[in-house]
Amino acid sequence: MPRAYAEVLDRARRRLDTLDWYPAPVRLKRVRLVVAPWFFRVPPFRRFDGYALHNTILLRLPPGAGGASDDLVTHELCHVWQMQHRPLAMPLSFLRYGYGRNPYELEARRAAAETAG
Repeated sequence: MPRAYAEVLDRARRRLDTLDWYPAPVRLKRVRLVVAPWFFRVPPFRRFDGYALHNTILLRLPPGAGGASDDLVTHELCHVWQMQHRPLAMPLSFLRYGYGRNPYELEARRAAAETAG
C-alpha cells in the first residue's frame, strides 16, 4: 500500500480514536486501502464512492486533492471498526434495515461529522 494511503488511514484512525463507542480502538494492522474504480461500475455499487470490507476499504478515487476525502476514509474506517467488534451483526444489519436507516451507516456518518475539522 502506498505510503500516502497509509497516512490517510492513520489520520482517520486518529479521528476515530477520539470516540469511545467500542471497547477497543480501531486496529489498522491488516487494513488496506485500495483504489478500485472498476468495483463502482458494478450496478449495486454505482451510488457509492467508498465501500468497506472486513479489512479492506475500496475507494472509487484515490485519496487527496480532487479524490476521496478524509471524511470518506474516516466513514469507511468506522465500518471496519464496527466489523472488528461485530463481524457478523454489522454486515447482516443491511439485510434487516437496508441502507438509509441502518444504525451502523448512521453511526459511520456521525463519526465522520463529529470528528471533522
